[in-house]
Amino acid sequence: MFSSMTQASRKMSSIVLYHFPPSAPCRFALMTARTLGLDVEIKKVNLLQKEQFKEEFLKINPQHSVPTIQDGDFTIWDSHAISTYLVGKYGEGSSLYPHDLRERALVDQKLYFDATVVFTRIRAVCVPFIYGSATSVPDDLKKSVVDALELLDTFLKGKTWLVGEKLTLADIANAASVSNAEVVGYDLSQHPNVNSWYERCKSSIKGFDENLKGAADFAALIKVNHPGPLFP
Repeated sequence: MFSSMTQASRKMSSIVLYHFPPSAPCRFALMTARTLGLDVEIKKVNLLQKEQFKEEFLKINPQHSVPTIQDGDFTIWDSHAISTYLVGKYGEGSSLYPHDLRERALVDQKLYFDATVVFTRIRAVCVPFIYGSATSVPDDLKKSVVDALELLDTFLKGKTWLVGEKLTLADIANAASVSNAEVVGYDLSQHPNVNSWYERCKSSIKGFDENLKGAADFAALIKVNHPGPLFP
């Protein structure tokens, strides 16, 4: 439940999200906002056309990265920082980022796992095909993704969600990254716990339909240079 004060602040929010739909981190930030019921103005930034280097965007974010949000006179980037900020400001009473210190630490741990393992390894396989610099996936990179999702499968053993008994930011972040692997041919059924969890994410996370559309855009960029699946 959100307090009446929180509900009012959500209605009055003027959040602008600088967004590139194929990006899993961008979709994580967007799904967080959707799950909180926030109205968000989306401004697309085409990374492939180098719009992130335009002077007007560099004034907003000199690190030239997306997602970036502007909330009134406050600007922040990095999907994990954005999502925790949004819950902190607009998600009073939300279980997305628990107040309990130990539970929050576990959510942070799984957020860092997404940032440094799941997202990073999937990106290492896929991005070279977007830029036409690869013709096949090296076996060691394929194995690194399998190992990452096997770890995720272990974390989910006997559990509904990654942390505790409710959906958290950890689930949203990792689901956004996993969707990029699935759309380029990764068979999630080889990890039964991940497969079941991912289906729950599809039905439980608000805005997941937008996430899947963005993931399809990601796959389309790859198919320009590699029509077949990356994980046959």
